[in-house]
Amino acid sequence: MNEQNLGAALCSINDIPDGGSEGFFTETSDGRLLYMVVRQGADVFVYKNACPHTGMPLDFQPGRFLTADGDLIQCSTHGAKFQITDGLCVIGPCHGDRLESVPVAIRGDEIYLTEGD
Repeated sequence: MNEQNLGAALCSINDIPDGGSEGFFTETSDGRLLYMVVRQGADVFVYKNACPHTGMPLDFQPGRFLTADGDLIQCSTHGAKFQITDGLCVIGPCHGDRLESVPVAIRGDEIYLTEGD
């Protein structure tokens, strides 16, 4: 990823506990965009915070997106469950659909949204 493709800084990797999740947003001319970030060691997985079934935010409390065991992302509205690594819905009303992945780059400790190539 070239430096010129870096967009806004979303957060620091240190803002998310290893094995945990957190919610963030950016303000745009079109309004506020919501994101969820799941951290697994040095890897982060970023998705738009919107269920593919209803479009509702997924977190049941601010920043809480994961099942109790931390293995899946869970929608608070209908209980749909998604794989962390690819956003695939494996249980629930949107089975087979995916969360919308957000491209990011990590520079130092900062997670940046990336812009289209």
